[in-house]
Amino acid sequence: MTVVGPHPRDTAQNGPPPTGPAAPAPTRAGRTRLAATAALVAAVAVAVAGTLHQGDHESVPGRLLAGYGLAWTLFAAAVWSVRKVPARAATVLVLAGAAAVAVAGLAAQPRTSNDMYRYAWDGRVQAAGVSPYAHPPAAPELAPLRDAWLFPTRASCEGWGLTHTAAGLCVRINRPTVPTIYPPVAEGWFFAVHELSPADSRHKPLQVGGAVLAFATTVALLAVLRRRGDPRQAPARAALWGWCPAVSLEAVNNAHIDTLGVLFVVLALGTASAGTRRGALLGAAVAVKLLPVLVLPGALSGQRGPARVLRVVTAAVAAVALAYLPHVVSSGAGVLGYLPGYLHEEGYEPGHVRRFALLRLLLPDTAAGPAAALLIALAALYVWRRGDPARPWRGALLVTGTALLLFSPSYPWYSLLVVALVALDGRWEWLTVTLAGSALYLAGRLLPGFPLQAWAYGSAAAVIAVAARLRSGGARRLPRRRPGAA
Repeated sequence: MTVVGPHPRDTAQNGPPPTGPAAPAPTRAGRTRLAATAALVAAVAVAVAGTLHQGDHESVPGRLLAGYGLAWTLFAAAVWSVRKVPARAATVLVLAGAAAVAVAGLAAQPRTSNDMYRYAWDGRVQAAGVSPYAHPPAAPELAPLRDAWLFPTRASCEGWGLTHTAAGLCVRINRPTVPTIYPPVAEGWFFAVHELSPADSRHKPLQVGGAVLAFATTVALLAVLRRRGDPRQAPARAALWGWCPAVSLEAVNNAHIDTLGVLFVVLALGTASAGTRRGALLGAAVAVKLLPVLVLPGALSGQRGPARVLRVVTAAVAAVALAYLPHVVSSGAGVLGYLPGYLHEEGYEPGHVRRFALLRLLLPDTAAGPAAALLIALAALYVWRRGDPARPWRGALLVTGTALLLFSPSYPWYSLLVVALVALDGRWEWLTVTLAGSALYLAGRLLPGFPLQAWAYGSAAAVIAVAARLRSGGARRLPRRRPGAA
């Protein structure tokens, strides 16, 4: 059973169909359901804010894990409850709840990632007229841009998020001796936030920007689901993103730029047909962060005609090329920044085996990477050839979720894209991919020596497989309708 399947109106709850110009007032049961759902959403926001006040993931990982688990439990109950709230009231509740959960992420400075400090630095560098790809933060050429917030003067340089370079520089930015990794549309966002921020506002503008993007994604989900699906399902599905604790923590508190790419993906898949507009929006998403390239097979679901495929792919490539062009002119090949080094560091190059945890249980280490690439290619081919063009997000979820299961990353913000695709498709079981990444990231320090990576992603894969089996069995048991039957 899916959490967000369609639900017929319950006359005992909603009253009989209106016969006059105005709908009847909600019954006591309906008001009770609405109040209970609102209370659950408020509890999610309180749990998130309380968890963020506990501290960072290095000093109190157990507290963060416990608070995060509580927030997810309340979130599941709230999403289950909102299914039976009338659509109009549910829409208002989803929007209000999404705003509350986003605001909860503003309760403290970043707690589990210091990526945001690089965002702030890149925005400052661009405002000074320097390409963010030209120099690393520790470069002496950028010394005049340093301040006590990003470059504290503590002699010991101890504390969460602080890095001490070999040259004796104390800095909040991770990897301060290498250039930025982020694509140009992401850099444009960093610059825009910097320009719109008050002086000495530190981390808060980027967090507020993350909250705006998260809420805008909720609105986009509601619009897409109302236009291209059952309006009664739209609020409950949009709540899977808007109320999700992962969105509050990663998109708002840590202000991860992935959220901007997610918004572009939702808008792209929400377009009426596979054409230039869809391709351009997908290209913009890829120029925020490379992960949305996994959505492309889903965007081409069932498109057999070469002209349509070419329009989408050409528009996507053109959008990426146009975004990179100004930086290529000024920085040349330096626009790749630290990307090659990051891939090597994270173990995605041949010969490195720190990823592919599930495949390494079955295959030699050297075969895990090629096997993952082959399986993702097969999934992409299946989605392109057999996918439903009316539901491109379904194929996008399959390919993206499969890729994360196979690569088994330890960074939960990578799966923000999966959360949005789950909201579009309603297949809640794929949220276990997000939970697996969060458990691995937060509990890794608590269980040294335990094969948590394989257990976390293995459990997620098992839940997804069981849910798929139950759905296919339920579909086969549905009675065949007679021709002309209502």
